Amino acid sequence: MVSRREFAGLLGGGALAAAVVGATTRSAEAQAAAGNTFQQVISAKKLRIGGVPTGAPWTVRDKTTGQWGGQFYDIGKALATDMEVELEMVETTWGNAILDLQANKLDVMFGMNPTPKRALAVDFTVPVYNSALTVIAKPGFEPKTWADLNKPEVKIAVDMGSAHDQVASRLCPNATIMRMKSLDEATMALATGRADAQSIFWQGGVKAVKANPRLGTCIAPTPLFGSTSNAAVRRETDKTMRDFLNTWIVYAQGLGIIRQAVLDSLVQVNISLDDLPKGVTF
Repeated sequence: MVSRREFAGLLGGGALAAAVVGATTRSAEAQAAAGNTFQQVISAKKLRIGGVPTGAPWTVRDKTTGQWGGQFYDIGKALATDMEVELEMVETTWGNAILDLQANKLDVMFGMNPTPKRALAVDFTVPVYNSALTVIAKPGFEPKTWADLNKPEVKIAVDMGSAHDQVASRLCPNATIMRMKSLDEATMALATGRADAQSIFWQGGVKAVKANPRLGTCIAPTPLFGSTSNAAVRRETDKTMRDFLNTWIVYAQGLGIIRQAVLDSLVQVNISLDDLPKGVTF
């Protein structure tokens, strides 16, 4: 059995470990009071899915009407319909989503790239889809391979602690990694010339370049690497919710529900499949 001190060492800091352990304990207490997540959803006839208001094409909320949209809204709507419950979108951020799951503010968070640290705190479903890692390279910089980026003089901006950070750090250990607080700050570092490239998954990279072509070019360096986009749920003894989601995701993939939701969301941000970087498929 791992002691709390050993657990802290695994996470790289006592304060972080205490926060995670404390949040997990509170989450367990909330589960004991409310039952498991699946029972809670069915009893309340309400499925709470996290949404980032400015997270298009993944999720987005109209500032005027308050209406939600985006691929994970459409996927969540289809899921709620099959569960015969109402969908409730709950505002969150990519950085706070796991804490919101633990605090029982959300039942499901789509769009989460599984990482070892995140897996210590929540459970992940099977992949909703695969996502290739790309870079936005500044004008005049045209890296073809990860080796072209893996140099001390190359500055790569990432949002700290994200899958963008972890993959780029592993693939480019010799590069200068600039860890910013958010995805937008990483993009700003590129836009202002402080970084040579930004590590980002293809949907975000293509969207950013379409919105601001002066950022540079979205490139998929070879060999192609990436991660998966999964749903996260609360860590609990009863795995009914996770197991149900696993079954539903495979079902929705087979019917084309997920692919169509992604394609529709890309159209909303003026992206077509022709805009994909060379080597990326969907």
